[in-house]
Amino acid sequence: MNKKQKIELYKIIASAVFFALGVILSVLLKKVEIIKAVMFFISYIIVGYKIIFKAVSNIFKGNLFDENFLMTVASIGAFVLGEYAEGAGVMLFFSIGELFQSCAVETSRKSIAELMDIRPDTVNIISDGEIIEKDAQDILIGEEIIIKPGERAALDGVVLEGQSLIDLSALTGESIPVEKNVGDEILSGSINLNGLLKVRVTREYFDTTVSKILELVENSAQNKSKSENFITKFSRVYTPIVVVLALALAFLPPLIFSQPLSLWVYRALTFLVISCPCALVISVPLSFFGAVGRASKLGILVKGGSFIETLSKADTMVFDKTGTLTSGKFSVTEVIPQNISKDELLYLASQVESASKHPISKSILNAVNKKVDTSKVTDIKEIAGKGIMANVSGKDVYVGNYSLVCDLGLDVAQNNSGKTAVYVASQNEYYGVIIISDAIKEEAKEALCRIKALGIKNTVMLTGDKNEIADEVKNKLSIDKVYSQLLPQDKISKLNELLKRKKRGSVVFVGDGINDAPALSLCDVGIAMGALGADSAIEAADVVIMNDNLLKICDALKISKKTVKIARQNIIFAIGVKALILVLGAIGLANMWQAVFADVGVAVIAILNSMRTLYKGEK
Repeated sequence: MNKKQKIELYKIIASAVFFALGVILSVLLKKVEIIKAVMFFISYIIVGYKIIFKAVSNIFKGNLFDENFLMTVASIGAFVLGEYAEGAGVMLFFSIGELFQSCAVETSRKSIAELMDIRPDTVNIISDGEIIEKDAQDILIGEEIIIKPGERAALDGVVLEGQSLIDLSALTGESIPVEKNVGDEILSGSINLNGLLKVRVTREYFDTTVSKILELVENSAQNKSKSENFITKFSRVYTPIVVVLALALAFLPPLIFSQPLSLWVYRALTFLVISCPCALVISVPLSFFGAVGRASKLGILVKGGSFIETLSKADTMVFDKTGTLTSGKFSVTEVIPQNISKDELLYLASQVESASKHPISKSILNAVNKKVDTSKVTDIKEIAGKGIMANVSGKDVYVGNYSLVCDLGLDVAQNNSGKTAVYVASQNEYYGVIIISDAIKEEAKEALCRIKALGIKNTVMLTGDKNEIADEVKNKLSIDKVYSQLLPQDKISKLNELLKRKKRGSVVFVGDGINDAPALSLCDVGIAMGALGADSAIEAADVVIMNDNLLKICDALKISKKTVKIARQNIIFAIGVKALILVLGAIGLANMWQAVFADVGVAVIAILNSMRTLYKGEK
C-alpha cells in the first residue's frame, strides 16, 4: 500500500469502530435513538465526506450520474428514513470496495512502474581527468560518457573503450547477458554488469530507445478495446436509466396503489445502491491494463487494449521470411568437397575470402574453426559479378559463382538447391562447392506449432526469395501457404488480398521491423520482431517484440486470449448479478444490506478476476 491508501485504511478502521459502537448501543440502548444516530453518523462522516464532496464536485462538472452520486443519495436517504445503520453501512462498505479497487490498480501499475524506472536521470562524464555526474538531458550527440559496472545506461551510444556483459532484461524480457565490445551498440535502459565502458552518445535523452518505449507504454491506455468502450457507453446510458427507474419506483406505487411512501422510497434507495456499475467500470479496463503490464515484463510492448482484443481474434498470421523466420544472416549450411576434405575446402576458400567484407565472405570465415593464415595469400583480385581470385602458396585459386568455374573451362555440375552456392577451383582443378543460406531460427518450428495450437488456422509466408528456398522453409515449418519471388509492392498486394478474404478473424503480420513498416501498418495487428532500437518498427507496429525470439508471439497470443476471456467473464458476471439483485430489490426481497454486499462483493470478485492478467496461468 502507498501512503494515501494507508490513510484510507485508517479511516475505514475508525469508521468501523464507530459503526460497531452504534450496533452495540442499538442492542443495549434500544430506546435512546440519538446516541445510536450519533455513532452511525460519525462512522458515516469519517469515510463518507470525501465521497459526498466528489459527488457535489462532479455535478458542477456535468458528471451527474456516477457511483459517488448514487452512493450519496442512497445513504442520505437511508438517514432521512431513520435507517442509520444501513446509511452508514452503505458508505463504509462502499469505501472498503474503493480501497480494494485502488490496491488492485496499484498492483497493476507496479508492472508498468518497474518499466518506468529503467531510465536514469544522470550520466558520468570525464572532466579535467575526473569522473563527474551530469544531467542526462544536457548531453548532446557525439559526447562521451562513462558507464560504470552495475550502472544502467541513460543514453543510447556506441562503445569506444572497454568490454562488458550487458543485461537487457528490462528491454527484452531475457535474462541472459550479452557481451559488448568496441564498436557495439549500447541501449538506454540496459545494465552494465562487470566492465568500465566509454561510450559515444548517438541519441539525445528524449529520443533514446527507452524513451520511445516508455512513451509507447504510457500512451497505451488511449487505444481502448471494444470491451472498454462498451463499458464506457454502457455506463453513460445505464446510470441515468436506473436513476429514472428508482424515482418511478419511489413515487408511482404510492400514488397508484396508495401504499406507504417510506416503504417505496427505501426500495428505491436500495435499487440505487444495487445499480452502481463499479464492478464493470473498473474491472474491465483493469484487465487490459494488467495485460499491457504483464506483456511489457516479457519484453512485449502492446500499444493498447484494442490490439490485445484484435490479436485474440486472429485466425491468419502472415510472416515475412528473412529476419523473421530466418536469422537474416548468411551461414554455411553444407560443404561438398571433391578430392579434398571438408575442412581443407573451407580453409582454402577462407584464405581467398580473407580480405573481403562481403556477408558471404564473412560466413565462410566464421565457419572455419581456426585462425586463417594469410601470409601466403597474395594478388587478391575481385572478378566483377562472379567472385574473387587470389594466389595461395603459388597457385591461383578462384572462389565464386557457377559462371566463374565455367569461365575456367571446368566441367562442373551446377548446384540447383536454390541456395547460394560458392564454387572453389583453380585453373585446372575443381575443389568443391560451399552452400550458404539464411538459416531458419532454432525456435521457429516450435513457435509455428504453438501458434497453430493457439487458434491460428492459416499461416502464410511472403518472401522475395526463389521458389526453391521458399518451399524448403515452408516444408520445414509446415506453413500453409507461401508466396515467393515477390517485390515489396507485391507483398502489400498479397496482404490486401488476404484482408479482403477474411470473414470473422483478424489478420496479423509479423515482420522484422526494419523494412516492413507498410505491411505492419496495413494489417489488423502488426507485430515487429527483434525491434530493439528500430524506430520505424516502434512507430509502425501495434505490438513490438523487443528481442528476436518467435516464441514471444505465443506469449502475446496467450495474454490476449486470457485477457479477453477474463473481460467477458466480468461483463457477464457483473451484469447478471446486478440484474438479479435489481429485480429482488425492486420487489422488496433484497434490503439495503444485501444491496451493499452484492455491490461490493461483485466488484471485489471482478477485480480479483481481472488481476489474473498480471500473472501466468491458463491459456
